[in-house]
Amino acid sequence: MTQVLDPLPAHDADHILCCYVNQTSKIQIARITNIANWYFERVVFPAQQLIFESVPEAQLEIHTGMMATAILSDTIPCYRLKIQQSISTSIAFLNESEPEGPDLGMVNPPLPFQALTAQVS
Repeated sequence: MTQVLDPLPAHDADHILCCYVNQTSKIQIARITNIANWYFERVVFPAQQLIFESVPEAQLEIHTGMMATAILSDTIPCYRLKIQQSISTSIAFLNESEPEGPDLGMVNPPLPFQALTAQVS
């Protein structure tokens, strides 16, 4: 399933990678509303990890509730949810070239004796 994400504001160059885990038994809504020209809202199911890119000054609001009601249960500064220096570091790591094919130096050398085979007459 493809998910369309709202890009972070271009004027903020200091992006951080964040992780929030819903440790309750209820569905939660995670929302950031204090960054101008940026909308972020996601549903977080029980025990689900939400990994997202943000700016350090953002505040993640956690709304918990039932069917038609939800209350603001927590507000967490995104810099406290930071899991890595930046998303660009992750992308650079993932884009590094990997060796092509297996390492042939690890192949076992031939045995010092000949294999026994059965002869069919």
